[in-house]
Amino acid sequence: MSATVAGADQGTAAPALSPTSGRKASSAAEPGTGKEKRYKCQFCARAFSRSEHRSRHERSHTKERPFKCTKCRSTFVRRDLLLRHDRTVHAKDGGVPLQSDNKRRNTGAKASPNGSSSKIPELDEATLEQFGDSGDPFSVEQAAMLMTNFQQRAAMSGQDQGSIVTEPLISPHGPQLMEPNMPPYAATMTLPQMNGWDQMVPHNVGQPKPSSISSSIDAHHDMLPYPSTHTMAGASNTLPPLMERQSSQADGLPSFSLSSMNNGLATPGALSPFPSMMGPVSPVDYRRSPGAPQQCTMARAPQVDTDEQINRIMENIRRWDSEGALIDAFRLPQLSVLNRYLSTYFNFFHHHLPFLHPASFNPSTVSAPLLLSVLSIGALYTFEQDQAYMLHIGSKVLVTQFLQKRDNFSSRKCPLWMMQSSLLNMSFASWSGDPKGLEWACSIKSLLANMVAGNRYELKLRSEARDGRQPTHEEWIEDEGCRRTYYAVYIFFGLLTLTYNHTPAISFNEFDTLELPSSESLWNLEAADSESWIESLTASTIITFREAHDALFQGESARYSAFATRVMINALFLEVWYHKRSPEALQDVVTEYKLRLALDTWEKSLDVCEPETVVVQLSAPHKGHPLIFNAMAMYRNTRARLLVDLKTVQEALRYHDSYEVAAAMTNARDKVKRSQEMLNVIQACFDCIEVAALQGIRWVARTSATNWSIEHPLCGMDLIVILTLWLWRVEHDEEPANEEEKAMYQKLRNLFDDDSVDGYNNKLSSTVARLWGSMIDEVVVWGITKLMGESFKLHAQALTGYEDAMVAEAEQKLGSPTPQLQPHTTEVTAF
Repeated sequence: MSATVAGADQGTAAPALSPTSGRKASSAAEPGTGKEKRYKCQFCARAFSRSEHRSRHERSHTKERPFKCTKCRSTFVRRDLLLRHDRTVHAKDGGVPLQSDNKRRNTGAKASPNGSSSKIPELDEATLEQFGDSGDPFSVEQAAMLMTNFQQRAAMSGQDQGSIVTEPLISPHGPQLMEPNMPPYAATMTLPQMNGWDQMVPHNVGQPKPSSISSSIDAHHDMLPYPSTHTMAGASNTLPPLMERQSSQADGLPSFSLSSMNNGLATPGALSPFPSMMGPVSPVDYRRSPGAPQQCTMARAPQVDTDEQINRIMENIRRWDSEGALIDAFRLPQLSVLNRYLSTYFNFFHHHLPFLHPASFNPSTVSAPLLLSVLSIGALYTFEQDQAYMLHIGSKVLVTQFLQKRDNFSSRKCPLWMMQSSLLNMSFASWSGDPKGLEWACSIKSLLANMVAGNRYELKLRSEARDGRQPTHEEWIEDEGCRRTYYAVYIFFGLLTLTYNHTPAISFNEFDTLELPSSESLWNLEAADSESWIESLTASTIITFREAHDALFQGESARYSAFATRVMINALFLEVWYHKRSPEALQDVVTEYKLRLALDTWEKSLDVCEPETVVVQLSAPHKGHPLIFNAMAMYRNTRARLLVDLKTVQEALRYHDSYEVAAAMTNARDKVKRSQEMLNVIQACFDCIEVAALQGIRWVARTSATNWSIEHPLCGMDLIVILTLWLWRVEHDEEPANEEEKAMYQKLRNLFDDDSVDGYNNKLSSTVARLWGSMIDEVVVWGITKLMGESFKLHAQALTGYEDAMVAEAEQKLGSPTPQLQPHTTEVTAF
């Protein structure tokens, strides 16, 4: 020990020179190591003991990625990451693997006399035996040859090559952290055609689904207030899902158990660009609609790169704020926070209503009202409500000033950003949980509808002026942005009708000959030249709203995009709403038959839906684009509306009083009858709650607020109210349940664990109501879900109160006291 200390002291007497730069080293030493930090970063105050460490660190400032893969477009900060990428991703390609620096030096020393390097020997049986007999560790070349041989043998025997794993390719933090310094949006890559999806499903179907937390939320753990995967890893055993299912992971949802974090995701995701998660490309069911090999892409969220852009944004806001209303109260967030809001909007909200074009959305040049409305919703998804409301009010102020300065305002001359910012502001207000916000949104509903009508007429004139000429990419982006905004407004108005029973402000006749939205792949396409763009546009299938509408009512499947799928179910819902509000609805059997036929055809059309190749990194149980998942939620609600219309509950929701809403829920029990038709509705209700059950209520409660659209709690409200009232009738009616009702009741009961329902005299009806309320209000992005959650909890108490009242009435009839019952409780132990 003394010799070591002495040597260290002597070593500090004379300054050493850098072996690479010849500079003198500083006297600072790394604590506990004795190494001098002689290389300082030119961008910050950090110092390093080796020049390569400093160079590696400086790349975090310069964003330089000097190591490029020659077999694909990937780039890396360090060579060791490139080597790992090559031996894991490209090992099965059969090519010569890259070599490390030491291996290259060793190979150069063993080169043949004529200067040629030794080649990798062909891997035959004798070579395999030599590998097994030698006690030396495998080199990189030998490991690559072994991997190639194993996969070739697996292919010949029919075994899934994806089951041969060299090392985990997916980290516990989600795909975007596959490499430590890899950007979250990698270059495009191609997915191969697979022979079948079933071979990729894991065989341990008897294992229950473990508790899991959203990987996308974990990727943003620095911005979310509740614990991330890092902090919850130790508590995974204390928070099991309330509804565990003995089912396979055939739906493609990754299971984030401890073993999957250590060994990579067990179930491949079909839209994943990563080698261990390859599968067919389709927005619906991969097993039924495998699709052709297509290029898989991920859209990058717009970002602000420099403080100079921040200054331009502030100047833009001041220019729009002609009255100076925002000078004192408004403060623009700093650059990192601004980028966080942009990321959360485009990663969490945009995919559910994709009317903005991410590639052309420039925060420093876009109109200030639109930028502030985007940032306000982004702030909601980071749970920063004060900032969200400040940005929301700022956007509303600027929009109001713009309208006040236009004395001769014309809807035909209304700019597109005006409709887009008004739509986002109305969405913010309508789902905020504040009745005043809803009142404001309703007050400008007709104004927004008028903007859509006038702007659509201008779009029609522009299209006719081309005389059949195909639009350029820039022209098409402008026109498609208009169409997507019109349909987004249409969908939003449909949700207002579904939730609050508001009369629709736009009818489907407004979109008669308007083309439906294109696929997300075409919308996010980066055209290299005009010829490739025209080729892509010609190859796409785009039909008009009227053509799709007529096909559905004639029973003919229609092929359209995922966004168009969401548009068409909105149209069918409004058709059902108009039909149920008609005085002749009870006698109009023909219209109801046509509506049911159209709904059945819409569901069948999912099989021929346009394939989507844009990867959406959201944790949800759907098998494709989130728009399909959202459309299915509205489809189930529309089927139920044909038989049960809870108009009183919807009207009570307008005024945001949870006690009034709960009373309306309970008083609607007379609208829920026990019949064969009602069993079909209960099946739709079962499908709704099963979506949460298959994932685990606890998992859904933690992740659905940020990963699922607002459509799911809105559409699910009617279904769960119907379900709880039907369960209550089966449990308390004097008429005994028939065999089909018993089977449905037991199927629902099997969704729950024993601790939730098996309390003494504890009924399933009140348990379902309390569980659903606890699930949708645990993590709140949109305030309306908090109101719904509280209403369902009060509804559960009311159902339990009916049981107590019936017991007391039975005691009076018998004239003798009954044994004291234990207090009813529907509290779940896991909560």
